[in-house]
Amino acid sequence: MIPFLRRLFSILRRLFSISYIDIFVKEHSILLLELFYGGSFWKLRESCVRKPTHRKKILYFTTLRRYGSWIGLGATFDGIPVLPHSLYGIFISNHAHIGKNVVIFQQVTIGSNTTVGSKNQGSPTIGDNVYIGAGAKIIGNCKIGNNCRIGANCIVTKDVPENCVCVNRGLEIIQKHEELDNTFVSASLK
Repeated sequence: MIPFLRRLFSILRRLFSISYIDIFVKEHSILLLELFYGGSFWKLRESCVRKPTHRKKILYFTTLRRYGSWIGLGATFDGIPVLPHSLYGIFISNHAHIGKNVVIFQQVTIGSNTTVGSKNQGSPTIGDNVYIGAGAKIIGNCKIGNNCRIGANCIVTKDVPENCVCVNRGLEIIQKHEELDNTFVSASLK
């Protein structure tokens, strides 16, 4: 009976220590990123792509979650992108391809179109030296040429040739003849 209990306690100790380590990684992701990767998210990403382990993935996705971001491990980068405002709100699809010297501002989406039968189904390919302004959305199987600028809040769903600038055209103002009620009502109060 005693060897059985020893074995049982040994198994329980290992189980609890594994889950504790995972919780520690989630709770102290910034500290671990600093200790093991010199604070470089891109070194962690490279390590996860090259030799993924369970704990590296936990650290990687926990770090992204802290910034409200998602960068798929399947996304390919020809070089480390420039992120002037860090990782805040950036979404990059798992199958996107990003060139060298790409500048990506906050709240940018580089996403796949997975709608079956869509004419631009697939993921974006971004060329070299591309500047992507805050809030821009590049969605679907489109190619952005080298040396392009995508303006803030632009939505790009088709190919953009090299050396082009994409902008939103003007502001449309819709005049209402009645007073608008813009009171915020929380969904939790209903």
